[in-house]
Amino acid sequence: MTDVPRIQLNDGNSIPQLGFGVFKVDPAETERIVSEALEVGYRHIDTARIYGNEEGVGRAIAASGIPRDELYITTKLWNDDQGKAQDAFDASLERLGLDHVDLYLVHWPAPERGTYVQAWKSLEEIPSSGRTRSIGVSNFLVPHLEKLLAETDVVPAVDQIELHPAHQQPETTALARANGIAIEAWGPLGQGKYPLFELPEVTGPAAAHGKSPAQVVIRWHLQNGTIVFPKSSSRERMAENFDVFDFELSDSEVAALSALEREGRVGGHPDEVN
Repeated sequence: MTDVPRIQLNDGNSIPQLGFGVFKVDPAETERIVSEALEVGYRHIDTARIYGNEEGVGRAIAASGIPRDELYITTKLWNDDQGKAQDAFDASLERLGLDHVDLYLVHWPAPERGTYVQAWKSLEEIPSSGRTRSIGVSNFLVPHLEKLLAETDVVPAVDQIELHPAHQQPETTALARANGIAIEAWGPLGQGKYPLFELPEVTGPAAAHGKSPAQVVIRWHLQNGTIVFPKSSSRERMAENFDVFDFELSDSEVAALSALEREGRVGGHPDEVN
C-alpha cells in the first residue's frame, strides 16, 4: 500500500495529501467508483451535500471493510443550509451512514446571503461533539477569510479552492498560509477546460520522467504542499493519478509550471455563486 504523505493541520489533526473527489460523479455510479478508488489505495474521499452522492460514498465505505480510522472523509455545507448548519451536518452524516466525518466545510461563502459567518460559528460547535475532527471552508477568497478571521474564534483548518497551473490564487493562498490554513485544490487538472496537458511545461517533464501529463501536474501540487484530490470514473486513470510518489520534479520544472499562472479561472467565481 502506497504511504500517502499527510499534511499537519492547525487543529492538531492531519490529512492525507492525495485523495479522491466525487464532484459530478453520477449518484448511481458512486458506490462502484468509490469502491474502485478504495481498492486502488485511496483513503481520502471528498464529497458534498450538493453532489447528491453522499449515500453512494457511504455504501462504498461500508462495503469496503476498511477500518474507519484508516479513512479520511470530507463533506460540505451547501449554501441554502447556512442558516441551519448543524441540521444539515446531521443529515449528511445520516446519508453517509457514519457517526463522524474528518472534515466539514462551508462549501461557498455565498456573500449575497450574508450568512457565512453565522454558518461558521455553528460549525465551531461541532468538533467538541466528536462528529467531525476538523472544520474548514471552501472557495473563500481574501475578503471572506479576513471577515471570518476578524469576527470568529476558530481559524479554518483548510480552504478548498479552485487551483491549477493557470489559476493559482496567490493572494488567497498567501493569506491562508500566513494564518496556518492548509490549501486544498479542486479542479487540480483544470477540468479539461484548457489544453494543460499539451503545454511544453507539462509535456517536457512527462517525457523526462516517463510519466503522464496528469501525473506531472499532480506532482506539482504535491511538491507545493497542496492537498489534492483528482477525480476519475476510470479505474485505470484512478491508479495512474495515485502513482505519483516514485518521482520528483526539479525546482526548474516546478517553477515552469508555476509560471503558467494567468488568472485562468474555469469554475464559478465565489462572489457570484449564491
